[in-house]
Amino acid sequence: MIPAAVLRMCGRPPSIEWRRPPVPGVGEVPIDVVAAPITPLDLLCASGTSYFGPPATPYVPGVQGVGRRDDGTPVWFATSAGMRPGDGSMTAAVSVPFVDVVSLPAEAPLPLIAALGLSAVAAHAALTRTGGLVEGEVVVVLGAGGVVGQAAIQLALLAGASRVVAVSRSRAALDRAGELGAGEVVELRPGDDPNALANRLRAVAGLVDLVLDPVFGVPAAAALRVLRPGGRLVNLGSSAGATAPLDSATLRGGSLKILGYTNNGLSVGERAESLGVVAEHATAGRLTVSHEIMPFAEVDAAWSRQAAGEADGRIVLVL
Repeated sequence: MIPAAVLRMCGRPPSIEWRRPPVPGVGEVPIDVVAAPITPLDLLCASGTSYFGPPATPYVPGVQGVGRRDDGTPVWFATSAGMRPGDGSMTAAVSVPFVDVVSLPAEAPLPLIAALGLSAVAAHAALTRTGGLVEGEVVVVLGAGGVVGQAAIQLALLAGASRVVAVSRSRAALDRAGELGAGEVVELRPGDDPNALANRLRAVAGLVDLVLDPVFGVPAAAALRVLRPGGRLVNLGSSAGATAPLDSATLRGGSLKILGYTNNGLSVGERAESLGVVAEHATAGRLTVSHEIMPFAEVDAAWSRQAAGEADGRIVLVL
């Protein structure tokens, strides 16, 4: 028998139960789990209010994790827990379709890669694939305090950006952004309108080439106003608002591009390629993110703290 975090009621934290180990099916890879992050998607699915509909309970949450194959090879893996029937990564052992398993460097820091995971994949792919980042360009990262934003600051510089400007409503997050390499930081203040924020952005950044936007709302509208002609804004979230006060004159006057991004748009190969870049940088010490490691046995407390926003970054459960 192996331990598993089992969610029996939507809106409540999972708790530890003992279950039989999974039996690998055709095309599945058995993995001993080392660490599993508690991600926003896990919390959303478990709330019963996601666009996937209420999950079939009981189930083991965890849409991604890291572990080792039978031969000791370290791997990252994805699951569809909470989105489709079936169990996820928050257990001691899983069996995962081989297409959802990505081998990692032998010395990979597994808990850190668990924390980075698909958030860092989104940052990398949105910058380089969708946004088409070109060496020497200036990048603005909105929502710089989140995992996507923190990863984007570092990945933009690693991909050749000449300068990164970070925007966040948190002073602590802006201090962290500076430590991660942001050349300038701009605070999003309560009551800001697009003009006020754009003026502060323009004062420190001038005109910029590319905006990575996990927040939308007023910050996105402000960032559009500091894009140089032909500049791009890549949106991959809406934590600051599902709509944004955009104006036609700004879009048309600069021939600007607003591009949407989702990890669901990546092929299996593209996802693996981006994850490989993330893992290489993390293993070399060039990429990190705020995260907190907690023992798997404390999953109920960890889940509650992550849901309440009380954690120092992303919580990673370690078995």
